[in-house]
Amino acid sequence: MNAAVLTNALLAVLAVVMAGLGLSLTWDDFRRLRDHPLAAVLALALQVIVLPLVCVGVIAAFKLPPLYAVGLMLLAASPGGITANLFSHLFGGHVAMNLSLTALNTVLSLATLPLIANWAIAHYAGGGQVVPLPWQKLAEVIAVIAVPVFIGMAVRRQRPDIAARLDKPVKALSAVLLLVLTVAAIAKEREALMNAAGDLGGAVLVFNLLSLLAGYGLGRVVRLPRPLCIAIGYEVGIHNSTLALYLALAVLQQFPVALPAALYSVSMYVTALLFGFWLRRTT
Repeated sequence: MNAAVLTNALLAVLAVVMAGLGLSLTWDDFRRLRDHPLAAVLALALQVIVLPLVCVGVIAAFKLPPLYAVGLMLLAASPGGITANLFSHLFGGHVAMNLSLTALNTVLSLATLPLIANWAIAHYAGGGQVVPLPWQKLAEVIAVIAVPVFIGMAVRRQRPDIAARLDKPVKALSAVLLLVLTVAAIAKEREALMNAAGDLGGAVLVFNLLSLLAGYGLGRVVRLPRPLCIAIGYEVGIHNSTLALYLALAVLQQFPVALPAALYSVSMYVTALLFGFWLRRTT
């Protein structure tokens, strides 16, 4: 799979993922956040402020090279993925809150992700290793995120019967396509990934676990109902790695920047399941 094919495949998968998200959303999902203001504020503060700071700490602790540091920051700045909704459902989370948070996080990421990404590029790779995101590319990224979501929401509004039939198959297709694409990317650059695994594996795993635990743990600290804590844990702990991969490969055109998201795409299923089993034991 050459670079052009991989880039186009990423674009297609990202569009499917975003359309799948749109099929499950209505404007009521945004309004529902008013019913749980503390949970919404906590989740958004974690996503926009705390996770990037945690990521900076992980980068420093593991002394990651500049390109890997930028890649991990891209992952930290990416909004929650639709997989978060699935795991929340499996392990007793407030799925409606997940849908609402995913919707709002996706909208907010249109502004926060470029800011965090360009800060990371300037801070970690300011020597010209990575070119900051240009405005034209930012517009493309916004279109890639927003247009499929709004199309999915339009289908949900105009033809709810069709949206209901497509919802689960599109989500399943998204997960399969992401897994296939990740495996293909890893196979193409398996030597580079194996060489990077020693430097990156621990950092990616620690960041993922800290993200999951922070959302759940802080929710418990402020005495939110347990289903809301589980929802927040998965929302801030399961990121849209497809978006991070797309930014790294199609926009920044740096494979090393994509390695954290590639490793995360595989490991997050294991950590999310283990986190869910731990939640059941602590009921």
